[in-house]
Amino acid sequence: MSEVIKYPLSTEKSIRMMESENKLVFIVEKKASKKEIKDDIEKTYKVKVVNINTQITPQGLKKAYVKFSEETPAIDVATQLGLM
Repeated sequence: MSEVIKYPLSTEKSIRMMESENKLVFIVEKKASKKEIKDDIEKTYKVKVVNINTQITPQGLKKAYVKFSEETPAIDVATQLGLM
């Protein structure tokens, strides 16, 4: 992994989002901007990112909800990451 992306989350909710909305959830560096997260994910996994939403959890972690383009199924990226 890179300095920006720490690890992918594979919770029940994130698996549902992957199937229904073509999104994956990553825990990322707290100081990383959306642009840095997008660039890093596109470069690391060679995919096209459409949108990123971020959230700081009560535990102080930063979650990035990454929506992939139509030609990049999130399930393929999850398989590449070993989540499936």
